[in-house]
Formats: sequence, C-alpha cells, structure tokens
Amino acid sequence: MSKQSLKEIIKLEYRKCASDPIHFMKKYCMIQHPVRGKIPFHLYPFQERTLNEFNGHRYNIVLKSRQTGISTLVAGFSLWKMLFNQDFNILIIATKQEVAKNLVTKVRVMNDLLPTWLKQNTIEDNKLSLRYSNGSQIKATSSSGDAGRSEALSLLVFDEAAFIDNIEEIWVSAQSTLSTGGNSIILSTPNGVGNFFHRTWVGSEEETNGFNPIKLHWSVHPERNEDWRQNQETLLGPKGAAQECDCDFVSSGDTVIDPQLLQFYKESFCQEPLEKTGFDSNLWKWEYPNYNKGYMVVADVARGDGGDYSACHVIDIEQATQVAEYKGKLDTKSFGNFLVALATEYNEALLVIENANIGWATIQQVIDRGYQNLFYMSKDLKYVDTENQMTNRYRAEERGMVAGFSTTSKTRPLIISKLDDYFRDKSVTIRSHRLIEEMFTFIWNGNRAEAMKGYNDDLTMAIAIGLWVRDTALRLRQEGIDLTKKALGGIATKTHGAVYGGNSLPDHMESNPWQQQVGDTNEDLTWLIK
Repeated sequence: MSKQSLKEIIKLEYRKCASDPIHFMKKYCMIQHPVRGKIPFHLYPFQERTLNEFNGHRYNIVLKSRQTGISTLVAGFSLWKMLFNQDFNILIIATKQEVAKNLVTKVRVMNDLLPTWLKQNTIEDNKLSLRYSNGSQIKATSSSGDAGRSEALSLLVFDEAAFIDNIEEIWVSAQSTLSTGGNSIILSTPNGVGNFFHRTWVGSEEETNGFNPIKLHWSVHPERNEDWRQNQETLLGPKGAAQECDCDFVSSGDTVIDPQLLQFYKESFCQEPLEKTGFDSNLWKWEYPNYNKGYMVVADVARGDGGDYSACHVIDIEQATQVAEYKGKLDTKSFGNFLVALATEYNEALLVIENANIGWATIQQVIDRGYQNLFYMSKDLKYVDTENQMTNRYRAEERGMVAGFSTTSKTRPLIISKLDDYFRDKSVTIRSHRLIEEMFTFIWNGNRAEAMKGYNDDLTMAIAIGLWVRDTALRLRQEGIDLTKKALGGIATKTHGAVYGGNSLPDHMESNPWQQQVGDTNEDLTWLIK
C-alpha cells in the first residue's frame, strides 16, 4: 500500500469519525473496566440510541438506572465534541468536585488511548480539566461557588442532578452562558419528587420545557434479568432498588411523609380553589365561612431575608379540613393585619402564629390591633393553655404564658410526628396542590425534618403546627368542657338540699343544666366554660 493511499484511508476514516460518534466510540474509544482493565467500549443498542439523542437535541434529560454506563457514554460524547470542533467548551457539574472529576478522568483515559492521527495537541491536562490546542476544553466543578456563570458554554452536564442542592439557581445563572447555542445534558437517578430534576423530567414528558426525555430503566440493559433485579433489592432494600433501578420517583427520596401518600392526596383531594383573592391573588379559598363552625388560622412568618414566604392555613377544627391558604411576600406588619382580617372573617378564629425570630413582630401587630382569640402556650413549653384561649394579655403573662407557638428542638419532633400521623390515618383533608408539592421536598436531613436545600417548608410547618394544636390543646380543652358539662348535668338531676338544687327546679330549667338554682336565686353557670 502506497503512502498516498494510506493517507487517503486515514483521511476518510477521520471524516467518518467526525460525522459519526457511534463509529468513533465503538472503533477507537477504550474504557477502564474495574475488573478487566482497559477494554474497547462496545456500545449496547440502548447506548447507541442515547448517543443519537444527545447528538440530535439541544437539551437532554436522562432518567437512568444505576450502572448503565451513561456517565461513560457522556465522557465519550464529550471527547468526540472536543476533538472535532474548535473552541468547544464543556463544563461538568456534580454534587462534589470528586464526582465531577471522575467524568473528566474518563475523558482523559479515552484520549490517551486514541491512535495518534485522531489526537489533538494537549496544552492543559490536570485532574479537573483537559484542554486542546484547537481551543476545546472540559472542566469539572462542584455545585458550590459560581458554577456555570463564567465563559460561554458549548455543553453543560449535570451529573446526578437530583442530588445537587442548588441546581435550580445554577441552571438559571447558566442560561446566559448557553444563549449562544450551547447544549445541556442532565442525568440522574431519581431522588424524590418536587425537586428540579423531577419537575424538569415531568416538563420534558409534557413537552413544555424543550428538554428531550431519555428513560433508561434497568431492563434496557441486555445483560440484566429479573434475577439481577431481585438481587439488587436484597442489596439495596425495596426503596433503594426502586430509586437505583426502577427510575421510580415516588418511591425514591427521603420525604418525611410517604410519597405514595402524598401522591394519593394530590390525586384524591387537591382541587382548584373557589377563588384566588387578596391583593396578590395568593389567598386561596375552598370554603367560605360557615358561622356554625369553629376555625383556626395557623401562620408561619417569613424570616425576613427574602428566601422564604409568610404562609398560613385556615382549618375547620372539627373536620380537620383545610378551607383556605395564603403564601406570599408580606412584611411583618402587613401580615399581622392580614391575619387579623382573615381570622375575623372566619368566625373570630383561634389565631396561632409561630413566634420564632421575626414572628414576634407579627404577633405584636396582632396584639396591638386588640385581636382577642390569640393562641398562648406555657413559657416552659411543657404544655399548652388548655383552658381558654381568649386573650387577656396581662393575665396570660401572670400565668407564665407566651403568645404564639414556639418551635424548638423539643416541639419540632412532636409536630412533625403529628403531621405524619394525620397523613397516615388520612384524617386530614388537604385541598392545596401548593402544599402537597412543597411536602414532596420536605425531607429528612439526618434526624431533622426540613425543606430540601433551595426549597421552602413554610406551608408544611404551618399545617404541622395547626394539626398538633388541634390534637393537643384544643382536644384537651374540649375534654375539660365535656367533663364540666357532664358534672354539672349530674348536679342538675340530683334532689338534695345543698346550695345547688333543691327538691325541684322550675320547668324552664329542667332541660338546661347550665341554669341552676342557688338558694332562691337562678344562676347562669355558662361562665365556667368561657
């Protein structure tokens, strides 16, 4: 074979590699196998299909099972883009720098084992980056700092996106760097619902956000069968296997409330409100006040840093039913005025306000307005005032009571446990999809229940406080009232000559135990339960 003919063959092969990533990767890319060492990258059919999807769509989102080789596929795709394009700029973002670095390492291994005629001159090569003389480069970074804010990107890759805390912020900031036509690949196993990855995936399926959905269930892998899946469940447990193998959003994650229960509530109870009112249309009402019912308004006040919301619920106390909800941006004084108006509208409802930090400013506004039915609890937090919540400011202070509900290390586990009980028993009616979506991102972080980083739990905490107050303070108060009624009813039926009673009562008093005869005087005893 002549030198000329060999040169022509290489030239043709180079052109074929440049136009066909599948051909390039199958014929020239090597991968590091954990057992067999460096081996050719023999693509499975599902990997070839995925590679074509990458090459055919600007934005791709991959919902994947574990160990499908997709990270390696992305590495090969990145290498192909860098080799055959000038100034192709790739950024890999992961939860930790070490995770992002692993993908760059895969690119480096493939690059080092390429034939000489396919290689570009390398001008920068370290653990976190690889740069060619043609201006193309790949960098790795963690999700912290100013990831995605700098130079224009040709390809942005999020690795295990469902586990990146501030991914939504990064994605928004990266839009300007992708504006010149850059592409993006978001890949992850699921990690619960309601987070950025889940919402983006749902949007891709509904064709509302421009992302191309690629689902890689464990069964797409030709070397896996039911025995493999069963073994994974033995190793990982049912929940772990659902997350890592089945691409199951609902069964994955560490949500405080069982996600399947939340899904049930979403499908069975959530509905559009009768009206969205208020100056910002964020007061949602499912029921108007019924003057034969008792209500409770429970509020969580925004911290004041702009990162969260002031939120409240109106709850039908007897039925444990959400009848109204607010979530919006109000200053403390305005929120206090709003709560007074709302509680007044709903039959002078018991007003429960979380008193941590800036919550005191809202409570003070309520007190200054003279609202009477304000919730007080004991300063030592051991019990709640179970007698009468009608506010007497100075009397309350004398009794060692404090206005509002205090969320502490002692009370927080109690209200979270109560919230879980109500949902498990399906004994609370929730109408708001806004609340249910928020609860999908309300997770266990160690032993603490809180919103996933980058999300809010204002509505969740408000409903948790409300259900706990209903099931403790108000229940105990009602039991005391019922006991008093029973005792006084017994007194009314006795025939003795003590102070209360006598041998007979006037006809108009026989059916009313609250009307008692004291000597020659008729006395109204309803003050005992006021």
